[in-house]
This record gives sequence, C-alpha cells and structure tokens, in this order.
Amino acid sequence: MYYVAAALLVLSGLLYSSGHHELGQFGADVCTYGGVFCENPVVVFTGGTLAAAWGFFVSIK
Repeated sequence: MYYVAAALLVLSGLLYSSGHHELGQFGADVCTYGGVFCENPVVVFTGGTLAAAWGFFVSIK
C-alpha cells in the first residue's frame, strides 16, 4: 500500500507542475489526457494521503 501511496503522491506533483505549465510540451501532453486532475491535483494528493493512512493502520500489530 505504501507503493501506491508514493506513486499517487509523485503523480500529484507531476499533475501540479503540468497544470502550472512548468514542464513544457510534456506537461501539455499530460494535461491533454488528465485535464481534470491538472486543474485540481489535490484530489490525487488526497488519495495518496488516504492510501498511506490505510497502509499505516493495516500494518499496526
């Protein structure tokens, strides 16, 4: 679950950078396919945070 959380957090950073036109042509291509998430990357960040919390709670013994 931590791998999923890390991937979602990295993806939210990528979408944030793409949404602010910091990645050039690659960012434009990313926003073409994921336009909704480029406008609001906090959705993906929230999913990553929830995945990390879930992984933490599941791993408690």
